[in-house]
Amino acid sequence: MKIIATDRKGVEHVIEGTDGWTVMEAMRDAGLPIAAECGGACACATCHVYVDEEWFGKLKPPSPEELDMLDMAVAVESNSRLSCQLRCEPEFDGIRVTIAPE
Repeated sequence: MKIIATDRKGVEHVIEGTDGWTVMEAMRDAGLPIAAECGGACACATCHVYVDEEWFGKLKPPSPEELDMLDMAVAVESNSRLSCQLRCEPEFDGIRVTIAPE
C-alpha cells in the first residue's frame, strides 16, 4: 500500500507500506525522521502524526492506551494519531499523514 507522508520540512514522500505492518514501521524503514522510541508498543508518543481529514474518519477509533499517550504528546490536534497504531491495510492505500512536531 502507498503512504504519502509529509515530513517536518513540508517535503512529501511516497513510501510503500507492507500489509500487516504499521505506518510507523514504513516511515521508519524509509528513513523519515520519526523517533518511534518504544518501537511500536504504544508506550510513547514519538511517532505522532496528523492524519489527513479525508482519511481520519476511515480509521478505527484510537484505543484508550493511544489516547493516554496522545495526552502526553506535543501539538495534539483533532486529527492526531500514533502511527504505530495505524496498520497498513489495502483499504488505506494512499493514506496521507504529516509527521507532528517533536
